Amino acid sequence: MKAVLVKEPGGPEQLMIGEFPRPKPREREILIRVKATAVNRADISQRQGKYPPPPGASPIMGLEVAGIVEAVGSACTRWKPGDKVFGLLPGGGYAEYAVMHEELAMPVLPGMTFEEAAAIAEVFLTAYQCLFWLGGLDKGQQVLIHAGASGVGTAAIQLVREAGGRSIVTAGSAEKLVACQKMGADVTINYKEGPFAEKVLAATGGRGADIILDFVGASYWKDNLAAIATEGRWIIISTLGGHEVPVLDLRRLMAKRITLVGTTLRSRSEDYKIRLTQAFASFALPLFEQGRLAPVIDSVFPWEEVAAAHRYMEENRNIGKIILKVG
Repeated sequence: MKAVLVKEPGGPEQLMIGEFPRPKPREREILIRVKATAVNRADISQRQGKYPPPPGASPIMGLEVAGIVEAVGSACTRWKPGDKVFGLLPGGGYAEYAVMHEELAMPVLPGMTFEEAAAIAEVFLTAYQCLFWLGGLDKGQQVLIHAGASGVGTAAIQLVREAGGRSIVTAGSAEKLVACQKMGADVTINYKEGPFAEKVLAATGGRGADIILDFVGASYWKDNLAAIATEGRWIIISTLGGHEVPVLDLRRLMAKRITLVGTTLRSRSEDYKIRLTQAFASFALPLFEQGRLAPVIDSVFPWEEVAAAHRYMEENRNIGKIILKVG
């Protein structure tokens, strides 16, 4: 089969479409003929040689796919050839075929395109996990969402809205802030206009955010610490702004009784991802059918232009997902 390969770790110019062995489904796996996949930050890091796939995963990039079931393993009961599915992968999505445990697959809903379906799994499952499983989101709580126009950010805004919470969102341009408002963000802050902590406190009546979704890390440490509420939950998803905090006073965490959680989804066990997928599907698929939740797509690239898609993500120009149309 054809797949996107990395000639050697480095920039987007190292990407090429070449031949790779077609995967074979195990007993509980389905073989999917991929119609669309998506570009994620993890793909950039993997291409650079900084984020190897977990043990046993495909070395090919791509953490999610949408497509058509081509074949099923001998013990599969949920799907049959011809079914349209989407879901999460530990790797292997940038290819004509991918294998997935049958319990990780979700149905492509009526009227939904493959490109739309491919824009859901990674960002919505990440946001759902961080908000509900790790953050304990409840009705009326205030959530500070950094990188609000990113894939996970746009998913989180919608999930907070549907859970009856209130979202405070940071982004780096007026265009991105307007997009976040249209998705339901209650308060928007341009982080390029200075520190955000005082604005968060003003928006929460001095109380601070109950939950912080932090993609930035070290460079936001001081402001996040000031902006979080007593007994707040601070979820670190990425460290785009650095991973080393020069001065760390643990007493401030203790004084506010803050729960600080670091998380990645890709390295979680298959059983964990299955349970997460099932919980998310039960909560969210009816909302997608009703039009209350929606995938947010910035752009669709033919997969032959994968290098351009990677460059586009690295320029931080996207609002929502960058999709690769396969074949």
